[in-house]
Parts: sequence; C-alpha cells; structure tokens
Amino acid sequence: MAGLPASVLSEGEDAAPDMVVLGRVNEAYGLRGWVRVHFFSDDAEAFGAMPQWWFGTPADGGKAHWQAHELSALKPHGKGYVAKFSRMDDRTAAEAIEGCFIAAPRAALPGTAKGEYYWVDLLGLDVVNAEGARLGRVVDLMRSGAHEVLCVRDEAGQERLLPFVAAVVKDVDSALREIRVDWGVDW
Repeated sequence: MAGLPASVLSEGEDAAPDMVVLGRVNEAYGLRGWVRVHFFSDDAEAFGAMPQWWFGTPADGGKAHWQAHELSALKPHGKGYVAKFSRMDDRTAAEAIEGCFIAAPRAALPGTAKGEYYWVDLLGLDVVNAEGARLGRVVDLMRSGAHEVLCVRDEAGQERLLPFVAAVVKDVDSALREIRVDWGVDW
C-alpha cells in the first residue's frame, strides 16, 4: 500500500481529519467528465469501493485543504485508471481538478494485511540497523521497477536508499516509530 507526499497531508479547520493521500489526477479524459488517475498503490481497485474521494492541492503553507466528491465509476484503462465523479459531466469540470491529489480519511480506507503499510505510515520513522546504529529517518518513498525504496536521511543530511524488501527490512514497529533493517552503516 502507499500513500504520500507528506507535505500534502492535511491540517487545519477546513481540512478533513487524518487524510491519507492515495494518488493524483493526471488529466481530463474525453468530453464527459472522466479523468485519468495515478495511484500511489498497488491496490487501486479497492479504492473504487469507496463512495467518495477527496481532492486537494497544497496551499501556500504546504498543506492541502480537501473537498469531497462522490465517485460514480472507476475502471482500468490501458496501464492506468480513469474515474468519473457525480456532478462532473463535462471536460471543463474534469480539467478543473487536473493535478489535484486524491485522498481519503484513514477510517474509509481498506485495512492492510500483515507486512503491508500505507506509505504515509512509514514517513518519519527512524531506521536502525541490526547493530543498533541509527541510519536516519524515512523522508520519502519511491517506486522502482521491482519494489519500493525507502529514502532515509541522517542528521548530517546524507541520504541512503534502502530497498523495501524482506531481505533488508526486518521489522516495522509503529509503536516505537522504528524500522529495523539489515543494512550496514557504510552502505
């Protein structure tokens, strides 16, 4: 599971509580209000079961303010997905949400299986190796062709890219806010 950019997570009076970013609207598709969407997850079809999605763009302070829209349809198209929303019936309406992030309140999201995490839940966790050395904190995640990659930055600003695979990631302890890895300090 994914989530993402931390800078887009919502806070404030008009923001919905505990939002998780799921993806982004790429562009309008066709003339009848459909949009192409890019998900930050492998499980996009599960989000199609949610009755509404929230759209937002970062404000000047870097936080997004979210507005709910009722989802009418989600379907695979090529290598991605297209979505249709109620009361969004023409291309002009679809173009108005181009570039918006897609989010949902955490309570509306499907649960994760053991060993699965929303990316937003990994951001900010400390990364410690088997010898107990702190390698830094997760500042970002990214996809590679084969797997996700943790972007870890230490206090000196040095960045490490660690593959998020079982051979490297030994444990994610949300309570301790820590990820234990099999990774050397010099790697």
